[in-house]
Parts: sequence; C-alpha cells; structure tokens
Amino acid sequence: MGQTVSAMARAFAHLSDEAVVALVARSDEQALAELYDRFGRVAYGLALRVLRDESLAEDAVQEAFLTAWRTADTFMPERARASTWLLTLVHRRAVDVVRREQRRRAEPIEVASERAGEGAADDAVWLRYERERVQTALRRLPDQQREALELAYYGGFSQSELAERLGQPIGTIKSRMFSGLARLRDLLAEPEAGERTWEPRPSTT
Repeated sequence: MGQTVSAMARAFAHLSDEAVVALVARSDEQALAELYDRFGRVAYGLALRVLRDESLAEDAVQEAFLTAWRTADTFMPERARASTWLLTLVHRRAVDVVRREQRRRAEPIEVASERAGEGAADDAVWLRYERERVQTALRRLPDQQREALELAYYGGFSQSELAERLGQPIGTIKSRMFSGLARLRDLLAEPEAGERTWEPRPSTT
C-alpha cells in the first residue's frame, strides 16, 4: 500500500500545477489530493492572514478546495497560473467569511472590525502581488530548478523529502536549489517599472 502511495506521489510530482488542475477537472480525486498537498499550507496561511481565526481559516480553505473541485473545468491556463487561480479562490472565500461574520456579530465595534479586515485584505493583495512576481521569475528557470524550488517553498518539503519524492540524490537536489535560488535572485533584482525588488536599493544623488 505504501509503495502504491509513493509511486502515485512520484507520478504527480513531475506534473505541472496546471496539469494537476486538468486532472481535477476530470474528477480525479487523487489529483485533488495532490493539489492540496502542494498548496494546502500556503492556502491556510493566506486565509489565516485575512480571518485571524484558525477554525474559520480551515473552513475557508476547505470550501475553496471544494469550489476548485467543482469549477476546475473553467480554469484557463492561458489567463493565469494554477497557483494564482487557486489562491484567488481561497482569498475570495476568506473575504466572504469575513463579511458573513461581520453581519452575524453586528456589534458597535463594526468600524474597527472593518479596518482590521481591510488591513488583512491589503496584506493579502500584496502577498498575491509578490507571489505573482516570484511565479513569473520561476517560469524563467529550467524545469528541474523550478520544480525543486516550488516543492520546497510552496509544498513545504525538506531537501531530504524532495530527494525521496523526486527519486534523486540529495546532492542533486541541493545543487538544483542553490542554482535556482541564485538565478531567481538575479531575475527578481532586474529593474522593472513601478516594482520593488526584495532588497532595498541604495539611493543615488
């Protein structure tokens, strides 16, 4: 049984996020589980930033993945990456929960609650913006480097877990991640009009 699960994970690991969503659209439950493995932690973190409540965040994530299951056939990879599409569903669901909770409570501190909600929403917008920048840079990396970085930082896998998951020596995984991070850093440092880089630039006079 363990070997079957491991083989299934290895098979999905080599698929792009968009390919996994395409399988979800064909009612593949294993593909949905893989999508959750890849983005469940990030989705929960995003929902928690908006809702500030662990239980409500869990509910929002579950409802968002249910929506993804029902609407995967409407996903268009030419318009957005799968990660952006999925996290947009999570954010939208979390905001809906915020509004629902505000209506339910209807307390005199409603104004303060709205301000807190707006601040969380602003954080989420910036988070999505930065994630989109990183995703754009990741698309410019070689496939093997991109895969290692996405699984490590979005999937939460350690280097040893990646080595087992991808069937590669840990030295190979370390090399891919080191090279990928170095190139990603260079790509993100490229000046783009109206955008900030990860590191502050020294002022010039």
